[in-house]
Amino acid sequence: MYNNPSFGATEYGEVTVLTSAHGGAYPYGNSVVVMGSEATLVVDPSLEVDRDPVGADAVMISHAHEDHLAGLRHFSATTYCHHADVQAVRSLEVLLEGYGLTTAETTAVGEQIDDQFHLPPGFPDAVGVDAAHEFDLGGVRASVIHLPGHTAGHCGVLVEPTGFLYVADIDLTSFGPMYGDVGSSVEDYLRSIETVRSIDARWYGTFHQKGVIDGAAEFRRRLDDYVQVIGRREDRLLAFLEVPRTLDDIVRHRLVYRPHVELPFVDAVERRTAQLHLDRLIGQDAVESHDGRYAAT
Repeated sequence: MYNNPSFGATEYGEVTVLTSAHGGAYPYGNSVVVMGSEATLVVDPSLEVDRDPVGADAVMISHAHEDHLAGLRHFSATTYCHHADVQAVRSLEVLLEGYGLTTAETTAVGEQIDDQFHLPPGFPDAVGVDAAHEFDLGGVRASVIHLPGHTAGHCGVLVEPTGFLYVADIDLTSFGPMYGDVGSSVEDYLRSIETVRSIDARWYGTFHQKGVIDGAAEFRRRLDDYVQVIGRREDRLLAFLEVPRTLDDIVRHRLVYRPHVELPFVDAVERRTAQLHLDRLIGQDAVESHDGRYAAT
């Protein structure tokens, strides 16, 4: 069934993870298949999923980013996504608008997505769901869990009685949490981290790199390391603001990407990330703003 050199397949009870042959780093990822006695659900068909390998009855998109939509064109089953992100699944133009890019950046990112992913203009029949949605697959339930922050509609999926929690792009990488979209939120991301921390599962699956973590204790240990990246970014920002700086200064200084990384969306991500942290630190009276400059108090 899974005889494809582009990915491996590892089973966790009723869940099969189609593991990326490229290690799961962007633009690749690990897709999830949930099989019940009556129906099969596929979650986040990746770039390496170049056909429907299971005859899926439904496809769940955890959130509207191109790498999570990459393999969707090979499926005829009904597609689902959280209401907050479903318009961006339905329209690639809306997806691009969600990145908060300039006109020139939008053109460049659109061309990059086309070159890498060959996406259609959108998936207009995608169905919006809320956090109470449950896929009853026959002896297996896959429940949608809203985990905003990365995007407004970012979701995980809890598979029971298997005990498998798919956390999508709460991906536990050393790079850390990403919240550079127009609909992103640091505060929501932190709350979502606490949500997944509170769920006892046997296995935890990520879309990127880490793949599957065995056991709640190990998952929470890695989650502790992951969330510390947010604090380190704020520490670096506060150190940089010992002298008053403009937002453009902070964007050039970079909180997320290393200085040598040159991609068309980097400035937009850095600007949105910096503004979110500035707003958060101003709210904590750790930063003050005057005449377009920011300084640590």
